Amino acid sequence: METVTEPRPSGSGAALFALLALVLLLRLPLLNQAIQGDDHTYVTEAAHALTDPLHPMHVTDVFLGNLVDLRGHSHPPLNAWILAVLIAVFGEVREVPFHAFYTVFSLIAAASMWSLARRFSPRPVWATLLFLAVPAFVVNGNSFESDLPFLAFWMASIALFVSGRFALAVIPMVLASLTSYQAIFLVPILFVYARLRPPAPNPRSLIPVLLTPLLTIAAFQIFERLTTGAAPAAVLSGYFSTYGFQRLSAKLASALMLFIHSWFIVFPALVPPAAILVWRKRHDPDTRFLSAWIAIFLAGAVAVFFAGSARYLLPMAAPVCLLASRLRPRWLAPAFALQFACSIGLAAMNYQHWDAYRQFARRIQPLTAGHRVWIDGEWGLRSYLEMQGGLPLLRTTHVRPGEFIASSALAHAVDVTAPTAPVATAVIQPSIPFRILGLESRSGFSDVTRGFFPFGISTGVIDRLTLLRIAERHPILEYLPMNAPEAADQIVSGVYALEGAFRWTAAQAVIALKPPTAPRPLSASFTIHPNSPARRVRLLLDGREVAAQTYPAPGAYTLTSPPVRPAGPVAMATLESDRTFTAPPDTRSLALVLTGLGFR
Repeated sequence: METVTEPRPSGSGAALFALLALVLLLRLPLLNQAIQGDDHTYVTEAAHALTDPLHPMHVTDVFLGNLVDLRGHSHPPLNAWILAVLIAVFGEVREVPFHAFYTVFSLIAAASMWSLARRFSPRPVWATLLFLAVPAFVVNGNSFESDLPFLAFWMASIALFVSGRFALAVIPMVLASLTSYQAIFLVPILFVYARLRPPAPNPRSLIPVLLTPLLTIAAFQIFERLTTGAAPAAVLSGYFSTYGFQRLSAKLASALMLFIHSWFIVFPALVPPAAILVWRKRHDPDTRFLSAWIAIFLAGAVAVFFAGSARYLLPMAAPVCLLASRLRPRWLAPAFALQFACSIGLAAMNYQHWDAYRQFARRIQPLTAGHRVWIDGEWGLRSYLEMQGGLPLLRTTHVRPGEFIASSALAHAVDVTAPTAPVATAVIQPSIPFRILGLESRSGFSDVTRGFFPFGISTGVIDRLTLLRIAERHPILEYLPMNAPEAADQIVSGVYALEGAFRWTAAQAVIALKPPTAPRPLSASFTIHPNSPARRVRLLLDGREVAAQTYPAPGAYTLTSPPVRPAGPVAMATLESDRTFTAPPDTRSLALVLTGLGFR
């Protein structure tokens, strides 16, 4: 597996044309790829950008049943602006033309890789082919997420910089910085190159260029702080705390998963011999730069990321492929063939997975016509149902008889206690024996919480979809202890799972009660936990306040109203608190510890 000492080929237009044609062959068959993954978040920002172009992130969305401020989104707004322009041109989200446009980013990334390969590899064609076979490039290049736009700008920045076109390099640096905060890693990577291979007579003149990502991100934060009242970084750090994204266990799991993914950027059998060649040429400036690129980005990814997704390592795929391309073609050819076939299989399975949500949404549309549909799910299911008028289900949503809930077992977030009847079901189980996530998969391709395999090899179930119709409630208890067997049928919203003899409540807890035959006091027994900031508590009956009290400190209390009589055949009692808190990694919004509520 020795590298061969030979002059570096200059490359040719024909080779580049053939490589770009291969990119088109990857993308064109999947132009009708359904909305997937985090596409929905970017589309939400894009829709808001049509009314507030300067602040696409200044809008709320629903995440895991909670309202969130998208200024805390983990990516700056450039990708949302791109989608906003496409929506303005086509009038709505249309998969085929949108994906056709996003193919441009794959072409830019490939062309940039070719430029770098001619500079750093004795076999630029093989280096570029290895890059095009990276699983995350093949799979995630068929989405509206920011991964490919960022990769395109990232690669163009480095290619232009190492070629000495510093003024031009500033442009993709700015664009990369407005697409992903990880653009900040360009600063140390390009600094290392400038030290090892001084690209200018006066290296000090490059300082403004090297600082472009830092200055761009800082300017964006300041602009948002001055115009919206909050810096996105501050909002994002708040959500890191709320959802426990940066807790040690999550960081360690993510770090391990990223290390595993780093072995699958190229076919794993190439990694050990490529590492041996790197060690033998460790004093070569080009080898040192490519190794530093890998080390810097991998260290930054470990420090920043928490989900361990394979797509996070796309910006370090280039140096891995460049170093691996130094091996002999008799090793590269079969490795490329196997890796490319695996990536194609993953992309085809991924297409079938997300298309199933689109088909389910179309199938249930006639069944739900004229009725409200709540969506207990994320990703593509939510996108397509929202296009049909559906609404995301909040943890505090009060569902009513006759309404529908469309639920995904894979992305289920809200427990609904109302009586329901199933109307339609679907099982997502592609026949292609690959998985990148799923109910019956331990793949960590997209999220490490499901397992530590780089991808799954199985035909297991990915998701189960259900359409439920809300039925009438028939409460049988006038006073409901939280541990009563009837609690599940009479809790409407804002009350969580049983913990011993009590249940935590959200800001509003709604419970259905059997009306008493004569006026009786409405009473709630609860505890204000020492961690809870709640102090003002109100008791409402059918939306009308019947009792309220401000409490000086944590403790056990009972709030009781004068004798009251409900207006209808079912009494709706609400216990309302003024403030809530979260206890990461628990993402629930917590207020009071409730033991019982009802007429006494």
